Amino acid sequence: MTTQADPLRGQTTLTASGIARLANVGRAAVSNWRRRYADFPAPIGGTPSSPSFDAHEVEQWLLQHGRLHQADAGERAWQHIESYQPAAEMTDALAIAGAYLLVRRQGESAEEALPDPKRLVARLRALDKNLADAIDQGLPAKWTPQLAAVLEAVRQFATEQAPEAAFEYLHNRYVTSANSMSGLAGTPDSVAEVMLALTGSGARIFDFTSGTGSLLRMAADKALRAGNDVRCYAQEIKPQYALITLLRLWFVQLRAQQAGIPSGPPVVHVGDSLLADAFTDLRADVVVANFPFGIHDWGHDRLAYDPRWVYGLPPRTEPELAWVQHALAHLSPGGTAVVLMPPAAASRPAGRRVRAELIRRGALRAVVALPAGLMPPTAIGLHIWVLTQPDAHLPPTGGLLVVDTTAALPDRTLLNTVEPAWHAYLSGEHVDEPGVCRTVPVIETLDDQVDLTPQRYLPRASTLPTDPNEIIRRIEGFERLLGELRDHLPPVRGAQVAPLRAAPHADIADLIRSGSISVFRATSRRQASHSAVTSSVLTAADIISGSPASGSTSRDADDASPLVHAGDILMPAIGTKVHARVATTEQIGAALGPGVQLVRVDNARFDPWFIAGVLSLTDNVRVAGRASTGSVRIDVKRLAIPVLPLAQQQAYGEAFRKLVDFRTALEETAKAGAALAREVGDNLFGGNLELPDIEETCR
Repeated sequence: MTTQADPLRGQTTLTASGIARLANVGRAAVSNWRRRYADFPAPIGGTPSSPSFDAHEVEQWLLQHGRLHQADAGERAWQHIESYQPAAEMTDALAIAGAYLLVRRQGESAEEALPDPKRLVARLRALDKNLADAIDQGLPAKWTPQLAAVLEAVRQFATEQAPEAAFEYLHNRYVTSANSMSGLAGTPDSVAEVMLALTGSGARIFDFTSGTGSLLRMAADKALRAGNDVRCYAQEIKPQYALITLLRLWFVQLRAQQAGIPSGPPVVHVGDSLLADAFTDLRADVVVANFPFGIHDWGHDRLAYDPRWVYGLPPRTEPELAWVQHALAHLSPGGTAVVLMPPAAASRPAGRRVRAELIRRGALRAVVALPAGLMPPTAIGLHIWVLTQPDAHLPPTGGLLVVDTTAALPDRTLLNTVEPAWHAYLSGEHVDEPGVCRTVPVIETLDDQVDLTPQRYLPRASTLPTDPNEIIRRIEGFERLLGELRDHLPPVRGAQVAPLRAAPHADIADLIRSGSISVFRATSRRQASHSAVTSSVLTAADIISGSPASGSTSRDADDASPLVHAGDILMPAIGTKVHARVATTEQIGAALGPGVQLVRVDNARFDPWFIAGVLSLTDNVRVAGRASTGSVRIDVKRLAIPVLPLAQQQAYGEAFRKLVDFRTALEETAKAGAALAREVGDNLFGGNLELPDIEETCR
C-alpha cells in the first residue's frame, strides 16, 4: 500500500477528529469546512454532536481541495490506530500491531501478503506458548477491513524503522493521545531513571501495577545494556495493558537472546494485585511500582488477616501503605523496592503506626521529595520511598536518608542530586548537604507524628548575602527607581471638555472595508517543506509583557502568512481586558502565534500608539467581547475610534505610550520592592542587618 494513493483502504468511517488529523488542522476548521463548502461529504452515522463520515469520500474531498496532510509512515500508522472504531478497541488494535511487529520476518517486503490470524499465532507460538495464548484470545477468525488497514500501515512503517522502535513510537503516541482513553499516569523518564538507580541491579524484577510496562521495560533494557541477565514479572488489572506490557518486554527479550545473554521470558498476569495476588511465592530482587493513589475500596475488610501486613494492618484510608507492604512481601532478603507515593502518605495521622514500624525495623531506607508538576496530571510534588527487606545477617541501618530535590541547584538533574547521596548512604557515610539531603537518626523520626516529609528535616540552606553593604546599596537603588517612576507618567491637567468623547467616531469594521485598517490572525500552518525557514512566533504573553517572540516555527519561504511590521498593533485575541501594544523593535519580523491578532493602520491617517491606546480602554472589553463571564474573545471589528487630525493623534499617542512605559516600570518596581522587603526581613532575622537605634529603644 502506498500512503499517498490509498491511505485509508479498508477503513469505513472517520470522526471529525480523524478528519482534522488527516488534514493537520484543528476540529474547528473541519466544522468551518462543513458550513462553507456545499460539496463536503455528508455524515453517514454518529450523532449530531459527533457525526461520522465515509472515509473514502473524505479522503477524495481533501485531495481535491489540496488539504490532505502528507504524513510520514509512522504518523500514518498511528492515524489508523487512533481512528479505530469502536474507540474502546483501540488498545486491542495497538496490541495486534505489536504482535505483528514482534514476529515480522527480517526483510519482509511491503508487497508480501499479511499473515492471517492463524499464521500470526503460529509465529508467536514458536517464540513462547504463553505469549501466543495471550494474543490468540483477542484475535478474530480473519482480519476485518479496519485491522487489515492498520497492519498494512504498520508494515509500511516497519520498512523504515526497526520493529521495536516502531512499536515504541506507536505506544508513546497511544499514551499521550486523548482519544485513547487510556488515562495512564506514565512515569517520566527522568523519574524512572532515578527509581532504577535507587534499586540497583537484580536478576528478578517485579512490578505489581505495571500499566503498559514502562518501568519494567526500562529496567530490563538497563540490565541488557550492562550485560546482566534479568527476568521480569508483572501484574496488571487491565488485560489490554498487561498484553502491551508482555509485548514490550518480549522485544527486549529478543534482543537479549540475540546478544547471547541468558534470561527467562517475561511473566505477566492479569488481576488485582492486592485482592488476587498472582505471585504469592515470588521473592524478587527488585520491585518497582507507580501504583494508583487514593483507592477507597482496596480490600481493607477482606484482607484484615492477610500475612502481608507484617508492619501493621493498613488503615482503611491508607491504601498506599498496603501497596508498600505488598512490595516488601515480594522482596527477597536484602532486596530493594522503590515506589512512588503521594506526599500526604508521609504525614497522615492514620498511618503513623505503620510508618513507625517501617522505620524501627529498618524497612524504610529513604524518602525523596520530587518537584511539583513533574508527574502529570497531578500538580503536587510526589515522593519516592526506598524500602528493603531487612536481612538478619546484615547490620541495621544507621538512619533514614531524606532528599529534597526541589532545593538542589538548578543545574543539577534529579539523578545527579539523588544518586550520589544514596551511594554515600549505602557506604555508611553520614550524608548532610544543607537544605538538600541528610541522614536522619531513627530516634528523631519516632515522635508522636512520625512525619517523614523530607523538608521537615532539611531547613533551607542559607542564601543570605554575607555583605550587609550589598543590601544597603539595593535600598538606595530602589529609592532611585521610585524617583524615576514618576517621570514615566505623562503631564496632565483637569479638562473642561472631553475632546476624545466629543469627536466623531468611525467603526473599525468600516475602516477595514475602506482599506485604511487591516486585521490579521495566525493562519493554520501545515507541515513545512524541506526548504522551510525558521521564524520566531509571538505569543499573547509576549505582547502583554513587551518581550521578544518566545516561540518558533518552520514555514515555507513562500508562505504568505503575515509577519510583524514596524508600527503594527498587536493584541491577544482572548483575555479579561484589551491589551493593544505597538510592536517593539525586537518583535518586528516575527510571525503571529495562536490567539494573537495584528492591526495594521495607514500611517498617513492614523498614529499607531493613539489607536493602540484607544483600543485598550477599559470599557472596550465589554463592547468587543463575545462572552459574558471569564475570559472573552476580543473582536476588534466591533470597536470604534475617534476621528482626530493626525497631529492630535500623535500627541495623545505619545501620552498612551508613556502610560504603557509607566505600567511596565511599575510592575518591575513592585517586583524589586517585594524582593527587597523579603531580603531585608531575612537579613534582620539572620543578623546581617540591625536597626540603628535598637539599643536605645530597648533601654
